[in-house]
Amino acid sequence: MIRPTSTLPASKVPPARGTKTLPRQQPGDYRLSMSPRSAAVFLRRRGNLIVGFGVLAFAVGWVLYKAFEAGFSSAGNVPILLLTTLNGVSLAGLYFVTASGFTLIFGLMRVVNMAHGALYLLGGYIAWQLVSEGTNWWAAGALAMLVAGAVGLAMEQLFLRWNFGQDTRQALITVAISVILADQMLSHFGAVAETITAPGRLAGSIRLGVYGLQYPAFRVFVIGVAALVWAVLGVGIKRTRFGMIVRAGVDDRAMASALGVNVQLVFAAAFLIGSGLAGLGGAFGATMLEIAPGQDQIFLVSSLIVVIIGGMGSLGGAALGALLLGLVEQLSGVYLPASYTNYSILVTFVLLVVVLTVRPTGFFGKGQ
Repeated sequence: MIRPTSTLPASKVPPARGTKTLPRQQPGDYRLSMSPRSAAVFLRRRGNLIVGFGVLAFAVGWVLYKAFEAGFSSAGNVPILLLTTLNGVSLAGLYFVTASGFTLIFGLMRVVNMAHGALYLLGGYIAWQLVSEGTNWWAAGALAMLVAGAVGLAMEQLFLRWNFGQDTRQALITVAISVILADQMLSHFGAVAETITAPGRLAGSIRLGVYGLQYPAFRVFVIGVAALVWAVLGVGIKRTRFGMIVRAGVDDRAMASALGVNVQLVFAAAFLIGSGLAGLGGAFGATMLEIAPGQDQIFLVSSLIVVIIGGMGSLGGAALGALLLGLVEQLSGVYLPASYTNYSILVTFVLLVVVLTVRPTGFFGKGQ
């Protein structure tokens, strides 16, 4: 005889004997379901993120408070905020042009080139020397880029290609080359800071259309060049056969060679491009800022910070890292309390610590 099945709804079916049931939460019962242990685990995992966003919110709030405390009129601090922000973006453009070559060499090819800052300084001095002798600025910038690229290529062919994968050896070799180049440039060009006059209309200013402000045209030009470099390198690395060969050669050099790819030639071309971008950044820096002994180390450190913040091998991450670095440097120099403006350089390393706390491999680094 077949017994009829129960027609009770699932919520009315009694539990099986021996099973434990949790009391049903009634409407309006908002008891916390997370145990203290779960809360502790959540704080350990997300605490860094909370702290990072807290620091960011405090910094942004402080800058906005100082910028708008006197209102929105031209007599207030808003014009200063606009000019300072543009200075940060243009400085970020300079950082990115220089650091994009470092991203290609160090971040993508995994070659520890600690002489990248020396190539920047060399490009700036060559451009200044040529312009001071009457050479057209555009030709001087192009020649500075080519000479820096050639020096970087010679360094790769003579010293680094035999030590591929040996990070410590590469670092020591390039540090030695950097010291030699810096000493030779100090002997040849002197210790006085030099500046190049921008060419033609780029030496003037453009109207911003707000508060009657004007801004140097060359800085706007640097921002445009940085955007162009980002677009060209992005397409070249992701969409061309050359970029695919570089990435394949880094991941598995032996297999790429076995498939008939001349990995050495491709790596040499990539090193030439990366070193040339450092020289171009030097020409821009000599025109936008100044060129002087010691700036090789400054721009080497800034390139390292940009690559670390953005993530190894990420061009978009390098652009974001350069933007954050440029804005933090400029805004901290203006909006820190008067007695602490001398410590604005420390804010840069606070940025690095906060980013690495939240994202240990950078914003767009592998492993996220």
